[in-house]
Amino acid sequence: MTRLTRIEHARELMDEPGQDPELLEASIDDVAAVNRWLGGTRALLRHLPALLPPTDPATVLDVGTGSADLPRAIVRFARRKGREVHVTATDLHPATLEAARRRSADYPEIRVERADALRLPYPDGAFDVALLSMTLHHLEGEDQVRALRELHRVARRGAIVGELERSWPAWLGARILAATIWRTNPITRHDGPLSVRRAFTPAELLDLAHEADLPNARVYRHPVFRLVLVSRHR
Repeated sequence: MTRLTRIEHARELMDEPGQDPELLEASIDDVAAVNRWLGGTRALLRHLPALLPPTDPATVLDVGTGSADLPRAIVRFARRKGREVHVTATDLHPATLEAARRRSADYPEIRVERADALRLPYPDGAFDVALLSMTLHHLEGEDQVRALRELHRVARRGAIVGELERSWPAWLGARILAATIWRTNPITRHDGPLSVRRAFTPAELLDLAHEADLPNARVYRHPVFRLVLVSRHR
């Protein structure tokens, strides 16, 4: 079977302004559910502890946070471990930010702010760890490298990038979800399969890390069709 080619220069509907707020919020909930049930959140949490400082408190930046489902998972993880962690959750879409603020109201450890992944408004080394989950494939060309460099710039200890692995089985799975569970939401129905077509192979993701000069970069494969790029700064 030939490799599934990557689609470039195609925008996902959730990135477009003027989307119906209820449909958009339901769509980012669909993304959070996929992360939770198909291993995306679990894969990222597996790599995070090794990058956190040995003593409290720890600071984490989550870029392109969506509904802030990952920051909430990080806080719950830290609470179980008896650790103090403060997470700054950022996004660029106003409606998405509002949803993230509402969902995180009971999490005082989380601060939600507007920020552009290409021009993060934070000084060098402002956070222990910087995260970018399910966001890199929304960017094009050089912007992907710029986003990775920004992650590296603001992180003292390391950066973690979570992505889909582009493959025929992953795309077929997304098509099945689009025809069933996602069929009532036009945003998720469109964006789900497209996300797979815009995603990466392990080699492509590692090439981007090298182009961005990320130190000690390594790509890990996880179920189900998940890639995690880890860059250790120390």
